[in-house]
Amino acid sequence: MKTIHCLNAISKYGLGFLTEDYQVTEDMKEAEGILVRSASLHEMEFSASLQAIARAGAGVNNIPLEDCAKAGIVVFNTPGANANGVKELVLAGMLLASRDIIGGIAWCQENKGDENISKTVEKSKKAFAGGEIKGKKLGVIGLGAIGAEVANAAAALGMEVYGYDPYISVNAAWMLSRDVKHITSVETIYQECDFITMHVPLLDGTRGMINQETIAMMKDGVIVLNFSRDLLVNDDDMAAALASGKVKKYVTDFPNPKAVNMQNVIVIPHLGASTEESEDNCAKMAVMEIMDYLENGNIRNSVNYPACDMGVCKTESRVAVMHLNVPNMIGQVTGTMASAGINISDMTNKSRERYAYTMMDLDKQPDAETIQKLAAIDGILRVRVIQ
Repeated sequence: MKTIHCLNAISKYGLGFLTEDYQVTEDMKEAEGILVRSASLHEMEFSASLQAIARAGAGVNNIPLEDCAKAGIVVFNTPGANANGVKELVLAGMLLASRDIIGGIAWCQENKGDENISKTVEKSKKAFAGGEIKGKKLGVIGLGAIGAEVANAAAALGMEVYGYDPYISVNAAWMLSRDVKHITSVETIYQECDFITMHVPLLDGTRGMINQETIAMMKDGVIVLNFSRDLLVNDDDMAAALASGKVKKYVTDFPNPKAVNMQNVIVIPHLGASTEESEDNCAKMAVMEIMDYLENGNIRNSVNYPACDMGVCKTESRVAVMHLNVPNMIGQVTGTMASAGINISDMTNKSRERYAYTMMDLDKQPDAETIQKLAAIDGILRVRVIQ
């Protein structure tokens, strides 16, 4: 029986995909897998039994990725599972910023005691007039699961869409509408677009990417939308741009003390993936990833180890080895198996920066001594006998 611990309330729909071979435990120390949403794991101590963490969502800044990698703990996320929910809110953000819908609703509430409001509104509504998004230029920075959905939907609504992503995957490229113009310079988006939306991870190269320098390239009256990560935008520079009118509206899904006090800002309380459907999809995807890893050793959508899939083991045994990505590691691993008289019928090795992952399907079960010899090799972080 395999044990799973939930650090947050995880969708019952998603948990329903756990088979009878799993039980949910309240004791994190005995768990082989952890399912988490927003809870921070940075100060937690992980037990030796923990093998995998699955985040029901895309962002993983609440998880100590490097510490997990060193301990041989695979961290998964669920890219694309909440893409539709975020896409719909981005579209709503564009509409809210284009037309003063919020101001108009507030006016109606302020004047709800006016018995002649149906007549008064005809004189007052011009204060809340705005523009349409059809025909406007939208720049989408990052064409992953969410960015591609936003780009396609905006193109379908009649916008002229520019997409920028130097690392676009083949699958993402295939999913992109032919109406989306894939450009090779992000400066084109800054210079040309009426709306700019970001859908990139928070990395050293993207932190504060919207700043005084990049804002200066933008058209006067541009609308900037941030439904990706709070720190992609330099708040002080954005506040100055809004006050000057350089940026007409800033729509952000990340409330913070500076953002909520800016002029001409629309702050949403982090609702991008807060839909029942998104939570269900993320939970299901996280459960399926962690089950496949615990049962078969396969890695899909890990953020600290390479993708690796050998399907279901059809030989006597499968052993997975997590190790540093250094020379002669494979030679030492296979040599250990050969010394024990064990034939490797199938094998795969994948690497990701400092870390690597090797799976071997074997013609017979390795004994405890062989596993101990593998684990003792310098640079090996964890050895798992999966079958």
